Amino acid sequence: MARKITTDDGRAALAAVGRAAAAGAEPARTDLGTGVRYLLQLLAEKAPGNSVEVRVPPFGAVQVVEGPRHTRGTPPNVVEMTPSTWIALATGESAWSDVAGTAQLSASGTRAPEIAALLPLRP
Repeated sequence: MARKITTDDGRAALAAVGRAAAAGAEPARTDLGTGVRYLLQLLAEKAPGNSVEVRVPPFGAVQVVEGPRHTRGTPPNVVEMTPSTWIALATGESAWSDVAGTAQLSASGTRAPEIAALLPLRP
């Protein structure tokens, strides 16, 4: 099991990512990765389950939302997005409707759109 990211570490990483974005710079990979994993961790705490897989390559993935458990192969309900898109959605900087159907976000399966109702997380 992955190490749990503390609230302080997660918020510090997200703040560093925000400062880099405001300066027009690329955030440090460690800050970006920690911020992404922290927000995925919050999503898993908010909506435990195994029916929808949320992927943010290359940093992490979680299975969330109660329902049928998926055990083999590619899950039927998958949401995949870029790290910057995930952070923007999870923190409320962007809305699902703004990025749905773009190259930044891919959602497949009948239950995948349920993730939209769980966002933003407001850490």
